[in-house]
Amino acid sequence: MISEQGRILERLLSGDFICEISDEDGWRYLKQSANFEAVDQYLGTLNRSLSSAADGQVYFAAYRTLGDGERKVLSSQFQEIAAGLLPLVEWLLLVQQSSGSDVPVTQGSTIRSNELQTTIEDTPAYKEQLAKIARYRLFNSNSTEVVGQLNLVFKRLTELGYLLRPNPDKQIYIATGKIDYLYEVLRFIDETEALSLAEQAESAIAQGSLL
Repeated sequence: MISEQGRILERLLSGDFICEISDEDGWRYLKQSANFEAVDQYLGTLNRSLSSAADGQVYFAAYRTLGDGERKVLSSQFQEIAAGLLPLVEWLLLVQQSSGSDVPVTQGSTIRSNELQTTIEDTPAYKEQLAKIARYRLFNSNSTEVVGQLNLVFKRLTELGYLLRPNPDKQIYIATGKIDYLYEVLRFIDETEALSLAEQAESAIAQGSLL
């Protein structure tokens, strides 16, 4: 049977983000300094380091040093993130606006698909926003119905690790720490918008401050 450390290492090396929502046991394990150091030491043998975001609420593996191979991987990852930023931001704003909340979606936020569907169907402006979001390549929906568009968006965001669906029999989703990580990416882009973003991103990613 694989150990807890081995399980966590597999997740980190596969690119997963570990937070209290996505993996509470793993998150609590990494909160222990001795475990954090042990995992980081092992990752070091693979040119990785254990990094965190959102004030230590999200853990992930980052590169320690960058060679040509690592730069290619990071460039691909950054392009993927950049391509998905606009639809993700618009989606988060839609959820916040439709809920009538002044608080943005963050780790632990609960989103009820059925309630969201009702609100959007009753508000033409929200229906138009959702239709636009669903057509982005990130979601690539061909549906003209709110329910079809929402189902695809929720499915995709769950696959990407931004949402967790605890009970497959219920239309309830919980935001993971990867949402908070996304906000850090947005802040990073805002702070470096006048610089060479790709070059700055490589440096930040290598140090574990972005990816």
